[in-house]
Amino acid sequence: MSDELTQRVLKTIATSKRIPIEQVTIESELQQLGIDSMDAVEILFALENEFDISIPDEEVRNVRNIRQMAEGVEKLVAAKAAGSPAGQ
Repeated sequence: MSDELTQRVLKTIATSKRIPIEQVTIESELQQLGIDSMDAVEILFALENEFDISIPDEEVRNVRNIRQMAEGVEKLVAAKAAGSPAGQ
């Protein structure tokens, strides 16, 4: 996973939930950051806007930490770059 992508994901989450960026790490659990399911939906919209991707609802249900979120974004960005309909 690229450092740039990871930093963009962390910054988007921190900004979206008004959490100091230094508290959001790739190892953070959503629950530990006080992010509930409604917050997660808000963050996903922010990530979709930041990366110009569409995140399928079924992928969202299993996300429990920042690493999973970043890995999911990375897959969708790569699919979009490759011109795959999976990123649409």
